[in-house]
Amino acid sequence: MRLLRNPIRLVPTLFLIAIAIGTVLLSLPVATADGTGASFLTALFTATSAVAVTGLVVVDTGSYWSPFGQIAILLMFQIGGLGIMTAATLFGLIAGRGFGLQDRIATQVERGRLETRDALSVLKLVFAITIMVEAAIAIVLAIRMAVHYDMNWVAAAWHGLFHAVSAFNNAGFSTFSDSVMGYQSDPVILVPIMLAVILTALGFPVMQDLREHRFGWRRWSLHSKVTVAGTAALLAIGFTAILAMEWSNAATLGPMGVGSKLLNAAFHSAMPRTAGFNSLDVGGFHDQTLMVNYLLMFIGGGSAGTAGGIKVTTFIVLFAIVLSEVLGRRDAGLFNRRFGSDVERQALTVTVLAASLVFGAATYIASVTALSLQDILFECISAFATVGLSTGITADLPPSAQVVIVLLMFIGRVGTITVATALAVGRRPRPYRYPKENLIVG
Repeated sequence: MRLLRNPIRLVPTLFLIAIAIGTVLLSLPVATADGTGASFLTALFTATSAVAVTGLVVVDTGSYWSPFGQIAILLMFQIGGLGIMTAATLFGLIAGRGFGLQDRIATQVERGRLETRDALSVLKLVFAITIMVEAAIAIVLAIRMAVHYDMNWVAAAWHGLFHAVSAFNNAGFSTFSDSVMGYQSDPVILVPIMLAVILTALGFPVMQDLREHRFGWRRWSLHSKVTVAGTAALLAIGFTAILAMEWSNAATLGPMGVGSKLLNAAFHSAMPRTAGFNSLDVGGFHDQTLMVNYLLMFIGGGSAGTAGGIKVTTFIVLFAIVLSEVLGRRDAGLFNRRFGSDVERQALTVTVLAASLVFGAATYIASVTALSLQDILFECISAFATVGLSTGITADLPPSAQVVIVLLMFIGRVGTITVATALAVGRRPRPYRYPKENLIVG
C-alpha cells in the first residue's frame, strides 16, 4: 500500500515486474524455435529491450524465437509503449505540469494541478490513436508484402502486424534478420513505418493539441510549439547530413538511385531519434555520420510519448539558455514566452545525469572488451536513448557488458520520466537563502 501511494516508485516497479514476467516467458522451451529454451541472460536482455521499447537484440528475432516467443515480445513492447504513455500522464497528474494536457512544461500557465478530466482525455486519445494507427499500418504493410513480394497472406499479416506495432511503439524489433534493409527501395513499406515513428515520437500532448486546435499554431501550448519546431529542425538536419555524408558510400547510399537515396536518408533521419529500424547497414556508416547519430539519439523525441533520449524540449531549453546568455538577455525563452528557472534546472539535471550515465557505461564496457570506443559509445547511447540501432556489436558483448546495456535500457526508459517528475514534485522551499557570492566560470 505504501508503494501504491508513491507512483514515482510504483511505475519503475511495474516495469520491473513486466520485465520479470517477460524473462520467464522467453525462458520457456516453447519460446524458442529449437525448443531448448533461451538462457537467462538472453531472455532478460530481450525482455528488457521489448518492455523498454528499445530494439537491441542479442539473437535474431525471426529465426531464434518461435511464434510463441515472437507474440510474447510483441505483447511486451505493446504493453511497454502503452505503459510509458500512461505513466507520463499519471505523472502529469502528480506534478500538475510537464506531461499533462493543459499544464505542460513551459506553458507558464500554472494552475497547480492537472484536472482528472484532462488525464482521462489523454488516456482515451492514447488508446484510440494506438488502435487506429497500428491497424492502418498493419493493413498497408500486409497487403504490400502479400501482393508485391508474393508472401503468403498469413505470413504477410503477421509481419505487417508485428512491424506496425513495433513502429508505433518505437520498439525497433523486426521479424527480419536485416530489419527492413530488404525493403530499402520500397516507399510503401518504409514511409508508413517512418510516419508512425515520427508521430509517436512527438508525444501525446502534441497530438492532443492537434486534435483540439488542428493547425492553429497560435493556440498551441509552448510545449507543442517547441516539440514540433525542434523535431522538424532535427529531421531536416539529420536528412541533410546523412544524404551528404553517405551519398557516395558504397556500403550505404552509394549504389542507389537518387530516389532511393532520398528515401533512405529521410528514413534514417527519423530512426536515430528513437525507433531502431534500419534500411541501411549502420556498421557501414562513415565516422562523421555516426557522430550525427550520436547527437540525434541522445536528444531523442518528444515528452510523454514512446521516444527516448533526454527529449527535444530538454535540448531546446538548454539551447535557448545558451543563446540568451550569448545575447546578454536576462531570460531564456521562445515564441514570446520565457522559461521558468525550475524548468531550466530540470533540463540541466536530466542532461548531466544522462551524459554521466552513458560515459560511465561506455568506460566500463571499453575496459572489458577490445571493441572500438566508437562502436561502444554508439551502443551505449542507443541503449540509454532506447533507440535500438547498433553497429552490430550487441551479440559480441561479454555477459557483464550485456548486463550494463540492460541497465541502460531500463534506466533510459523509466529513469528519465521518474527523475523529471521527482524534480518537479520534490521541490521543498527553504525559509532562508544563503548570501550570494559569484565564482569564475569558464
